[in-house]
Amino acid sequence: MSKRDYYEVLGVGKTASADEIKKAFRKAAVKYHPDKDGGDETKFKEVNEAYEVLKDAQKRQRYDQFGHAGVGGSSGGSYGGGNPFEGFSSQGFDFNFGDGGLGDIFGQFFGGSQQQRGPQRGRDVETQIQLDFEEAVFGVERELSFEMEDECSHCHGSTVEPGHSLKTCPTCKGAGQQMRVMNTMFGAVQQAVTCETCHGRGKVPEKECTVCKGRGTERRKQSIKLKVPAGVDDGATIRLKERGEAMANGPRGDMYVHIRVKAHKKFTREGDLILSEEHIGMVEAALGTEIDVATVDGKVRMKILAGTQSGTDFKLSGHGVPHLRSERRGAHIVQIIVDTPTKLSKKQKDLLEQFGGTKKRSLF
Repeated sequence: MSKRDYYEVLGVGKTASADEIKKAFRKAAVKYHPDKDGGDETKFKEVNEAYEVLKDAQKRQRYDQFGHAGVGGSSGGSYGGGNPFEGFSSQGFDFNFGDGGLGDIFGQFFGGSQQQRGPQRGRDVETQIQLDFEEAVFGVERELSFEMEDECSHCHGSTVEPGHSLKTCPTCKGAGQQMRVMNTMFGAVQQAVTCETCHGRGKVPEKECTVCKGRGTERRKQSIKLKVPAGVDDGATIRLKERGEAMANGPRGDMYVHIRVKAHKKFTREGDLILSEEHIGMVEAALGTEIDVATVDGKVRMKILAGTQSGTDFKLSGHGVPHLRSERRGAHIVQIIVDTPTKLSKKQKDLLEQFGGTKKRSLF
């Protein structure tokens, strides 16, 4: 579904002042706020997105010149610098990480400490990797090494010495719970708690594993191949389902890989856009020229039109950041800076004076 024109969304004209845009935004935000009766969350987000672009002079200029493609509007990113995981956490996307069962990318974590239903699971593991700018744009495969609790190689997580079996827990009689009496201000209260002997399983080994001593796990070094998808951004987190620490008779925890992207000396990123500057002389700007522009794909020849003013943006389509949800790529926006010479020879000064139709005037 194509996006509506941002001016239309806010109900203002293209010549609207910054103050008019702000007033229109406030009015629309109040009208559509999802916490208000009759609010509309979809329209509220649309209004916010439009305002984030039109309130910024540079983004507004690019939008007027190139439309939505000029402001990275199709990347799903957040212009407002909000939650870096927004747009990924609830979309249900599955990415292939090249290692069987590593799915659920960009899961929104740290959202609370909700207890797990069902059997106990292993501990979650967190780590961080740093990518170069180009690795984030095109994707990369990394091998991660960890030392953590893994399934016992002797009993395979059963906690039982091979050749033996589990028996009913003598403490809770297989219930997995014990009744504990607690003294409160209302008197003695019975409370069901997890059995301390079998840890809720209801069974214990006839003979504990001689290697892991009944824990079901061993601490060992493990390696995981992680395929980082093209277009991942700084601050994102990849969730590797059930690749955390092992737990006896229960599922593994998850692994969370935090992504940090190094700053580039020439390029900056804004959603699916790549931004850079190129400098030219005033003669080139006046007469027009062609220059080689550095992009993540290598040098690209770009035509500068005669009469180009300093600060003018040019768009190189398809040389930006790949979209996480499709095979398309954003654009590379090149801002032209026209350099004014600071040191001129006498001949150059004479030529400029002739061009400007001025004459030297004596002070006396």
